[in-house]
Amino acid sequence: MAVNDSNDSLLLPVADEDGAPFWEYTARGELRVQACASPACGELRFPPRPCCPHCGSFESEWRVMSGRGRLWSYVVPHPPLLPAYAEQAPYNAALVELAEAPHIRMAGNVVAAPDAPLNSVDPARLRIGAPVRAVFCPAGPGGGITLVRWLLER
Repeated sequence: MAVNDSNDSLLLPVADEDGAPFWEYTARGELRVQACASPACGELRFPPRPCCPHCGSFESEWRVMSGRGRLWSYVVPHPPLLPAYAEQAPYNAALVELAEAPHIRMAGNVVAAPDAPLNSVDPARLRIGAPVRAVFCPAGPGGGITLVRWLLER
């Protein structure tokens, strides 16, 4: 998959010890969420953290998600404050509620294709509750991190 050169100057997440597996999975085109591995709990959690907020267990595993969800919320920033984002305005910043875990919401952008610019979807097309699916886009210098972005389902 091609890297969109305009992504090179955008802010990118930094993988910490707890979140590193998430980014390893996105690089393979998989959307996974951390889950408590305690047999008595099993709760899904995001963002990743060392201990389960429900039962306190330090045991965890990564479960595959379908990549399907719904648009829970979005904004169209006015004005964009950073030059790299101003070049792509108007764009959206979205929260997506995962189908398998409605209590988990992931931030990202709704785009027309995995490597499309942030402004590739007209904000007028976005609707709260719209079905979306995850796609993966290598970003940054040398495609060093793979972002989760969202496509509108038809």
